[in-house]
Amino acid sequence: MAVKRVIKDVHIVPMGMANAFLIEGNDGLTLIDAGFPGKGAAVFVAIRGLGRSPDQLKHLIFTHGHPDHIGSAAAIVRETRARTYMHPLDIPMAESGGPFRPMKPAPGLLGQVLCRLFFNPEERLEPVAIDQPLTAGDTLPIAGGIEVIHTPGHCAGHVALLWHPGRMLFAGDVGTNLMGLGDPVGFENLQEGRASQQKLAGLSFEAAGFGHGGPIARDASTRFRNKWGKKPRA
Repeated sequence: MAVKRVIKDVHIVPMGMANAFLIEGNDGLTLIDAGFPGKGAAVFVAIRGLGRSPDQLKHLIFTHGHPDHIGSAAAIVRETRARTYMHPLDIPMAESGGPFRPMKPAPGLLGQVLCRLFFNPEERLEPVAIDQPLTAGDTLPIAGGIEVIHTPGHCAGHVALLWHPGRMLFAGDVGTNLMGLGDPVGFENLQEGRASQQKLAGLSFEAAGFGHGGPIARDASTRFRNKWGKKPRA
């Protein structure tokens, strides 16, 4: 299976109904998110497709601690010994393997259906230890610089990650790109979620990746601004 490139040095790893992303840097490989349980092999296939070996995966950074983003984390860490990173508010979920904080479906019929279909707060996973808590506003010295942006709403410990060298935003589940930009399946706090969408719409970046849906390779911040930017006052 060919590895699908998004932009230079960034590749998408399809993991069923969720995505992960591989960044190639001078300091090895970095993985953003770890998909549903049982999807670790997809990551290893992608790594080998780049002519690399799993032990070159050095960092595993999570946008948040939901099962579709940490499900294969323990298996991946066991194979690679990658260092793990997550916002402190979500670390207890990852290190316990569940249960997970409940959330309400996103507004609209689709949210009602998808949230019940794909999210079960009582689910249990293999726990994964987190090596380093993420701090909002920090830039991790990884792959040339990855900025941590706290974006709660969908999940209290949700972060977006801005990779400076490629001007690419990893938006996690702040939104989806399934049929154009839209909401995630649900929110722990809708008001915080709207504020996070607006926060990302105020940033400048060229490309964007999502936990669900296709990536955007260029003019991504314009798309975000058109969808979630603050509406001018009448």
